[in-house]
Amino acid sequence: MNRTVWLHYASIVSLIALIFLSVAWEGWLAPLKPGGSAMILKVLPLLVPLFGILHGKRYTYQWSSLMILVYFTEGAVRAWSDHGLSQKLAMLEVALTVIFFFAAIYYARATARSH
Repeated sequence: MNRTVWLHYASIVSLIALIFLSVAWEGWLAPLKPGGSAMILKVLPLLVPLFGILHGKRYTYQWSSLMILVYFTEGAVRAWSDHGLSQKLAMLEVALTVIFFFAAIYYARATARSH
């Protein structure tokens, strides 16, 4: 498997995992309020680039690599301030955002050479 394909799949897997993590985290695993939280809506912006990422659209990779930094920031803050399961989920969010960020920017760079 060549590098571009690997980066494409790493982006897809990390983005989908982040979507599922966000829903599970705020839905039932460790919501801010018992019974669920409106923070579950934070998943909606992650759905916007999903189609473009799935189809390898270079422009989507470029702008979504910037958007993902918001989720990195949230994860870093909550990893520092939360405790227990929420803290662990925040660290997982940070890891997934880092994977997506680097896979996305390197995918955009690799595909720039081929156009």
